[in-house]
Amino acid sequence: MANRVSDHERHSEYLQAMGIQVWHQREPNESKQPEGLPHVAPAQPVEAPAQAGDDDWQTLVDEVAACTRCELSTTRTQTVFGVGDRSADWLIIGEAPGADEDRQGEPFVGRAGKLLNAMLFAAGLRREQVYIANILKCRPPGNRDPKAQEVVHCEAYLRRQVALIQPKIILAVGRIAAQNLLKSDARIGALRGQRFEYADTGIPVVATYHPAYLLRSPLEKRKSWSDLQLAMRILSQAGGGLET
Repeated sequence: MANRVSDHERHSEYLQAMGIQVWHQREPNESKQPEGLPHVAPAQPVEAPAQAGDDDWQTLVDEVAACTRCELSTTRTQTVFGVGDRSADWLIIGEAPGADEDRQGEPFVGRAGKLLNAMLFAAGLRREQVYIANILKCRPPGNRDPKAQEVVHCEAYLRRQVALIQPKIILAVGRIAAQNLLKSDARIGALRGQRFEYADTGIPVVATYHPAYLLRSPLEKRKSWSDLQLAMRILSQAGGGLET
């Protein structure tokens, strides 16, 4: 009978996928982790709570699905609203749906989505424990950069998602997401490694590289791991579920 893979083994595999050196102790001790890594509380199953705002969520979902505010409504297969735990501490925000996302109606699928899952798992999180959304809800043709007016038309939808989720931290994934969330034209390399806040909400924002970029530039994975560590520290200081 095949042996079951433990969470510890999977965690090591994901850290290796992120380009993080993994140290193995001769005598396993669950109370200790490799030097330099923050202690992460074990991921716990998430129970879907009874939500007082379910009607608000459905109203927003319906509005997005029927949206014709810009020309993207004429070229999309479907809108990509978002997915995950609607009461999550972590809100992950990317740029816009790609071809796979447009077909499946879910953000961050395909190779980039698998790497994002690996990044989250290395931080002690599972995909279903966070909420994942995009700046745009429709795919720009040819995966071009979003136009300014397209972002403006979608911004109100994203702000309402943030208000409903009330996350404790936002991870801006990629240049387009970071620049639009932070209202900045700085390069992603200049925005990462710092703590910002989203609009007037006081919600911390940490920017990092997009998984698609990391697939092309794997040597930058270590920098993204550093960004995740920063986000974990910020969340811990705010009384979140991760321990330093």
